[in-house]
Amino acid sequence: MYELIQVSELCYYVQCPAKIGVVRTEENNVVLIDSGNDKNAGKKALKILEQRHWRLQAVFNTHSHADHIGGNRFLQERTGCKIYAPGIERDFTCHPVLEPTFLYGGCPPSELRHKFLMAQESDALPLTPDALPDGMSVIPLPGHSFDMVGFRAKDNVVFLADCLSSRETLEKYRVSFLTDVKSYLETLERVINMDAAMFIPSHAEATADIRALAQYNRDTVHQIADDILNICREPLNFESILQRLFAEYGLVMNFEQYALVGSTARSYLTWLKECGRLRAFFENNALLWVCA
Repeated sequence: MYELIQVSELCYYVQCPAKIGVVRTEENNVVLIDSGNDKNAGKKALKILEQRHWRLQAVFNTHSHADHIGGNRFLQERTGCKIYAPGIERDFTCHPVLEPTFLYGGCPPSELRHKFLMAQESDALPLTPDALPDGMSVIPLPGHSFDMVGFRAKDNVVFLADCLSSRETLEKYRVSFLTDVKSYLETLERVINMDAAMFIPSHAEATADIRALAQYNRDTVHQIADDILNICREPLNFESILQRLFAEYGLVMNFEQYALVGSTARSYLTWLKECGRLRAFFENNALLWVCA
């Protein structure tokens, strides 16, 4: 863990729970793609850079989830590097309490105010084309998070952030977090047709051929949608749907899983409704969902 792995002349990644990308922009200058899940991850990443006498210029965040921005504050305070984040992800990075608030749908209880869902604040700047090193480009990858992006480096290595989960993760937990199912499926279609010298997903193995894994993620989304439709053969409120979904996948309910899986389930309900496959109506002051 926290081993530096080289994948091309200019690109590396730090092997850790959410991979940290490293791109050399000049002989001794580097930028990071994400910063790990906490201060300790930031410390370990910086130690790797210092051992090679590399100077950190900037951190480019793919999105604002805590396991990707957790090292921001430490790195910024220690090195003075700039932090960049795309779109609405910048607001969540500057004000991390927005993440558990969004997930819970209201003022989050203390059980959701921890480092896995709420990183320390960091002073992030908007990610604009002029902030990028020469030869690096942004790849929009929305769906898992609002304005998530990936990056393509000068030597054609693509950092894919969280737009893919490993087969092992999907087989174990089944439901991967999504904010927008429609956008996520469009992102997967884009990835399936993408070419690169090497792909580096944050939570799956680096590979030169990403198509099979992207297709498996897409198939999983459609299977979850079918399972929700099967649950909704009779009118049910959201809590009943979520309870049955947990039972279907052998998940254990706690505050964190309620927030993460619950938010994702609501995103599926919205998508299925917009597709005309589910119908929502109110009865006895309850919102009910049923197959259309």
